[in-house]
Amino acid sequence: MKITREEVEHVANLARLNLNRQELVKMTEQLDNLLSYVAKLDELDTKDIKPTTHAFSISNAFRDDTVQDSLTQKEALANCPKQNGECFIVPRII
Repeated sequence: MKITREEVEHVANLARLNLNRQELVKMTEQLDNLLSYVAKLDELDTKDIKPTTHAFSISNAFRDDTVQDSLTQKEALANCPKQNGECFIVPRII
């Protein structure tokens, strides 16, 4: 697959990249190499392979929810640098 310099310039423009002449030449070569490699993958016979979204078929990797005791208000405020006895005091952000 051959990518043209104009296509690289167009993509660079979309990405808001200002590439000089040398960078355009280098980027064109690198993208051409990358696209050539991807084109090789099209040669593989994948008709008997199911499409997947993950490498491993894990349906749920999360732990079960369990009821646990939470911190008391006093414990939660214990290490806070600023508090008023009921809640955290944080800087005002406008």
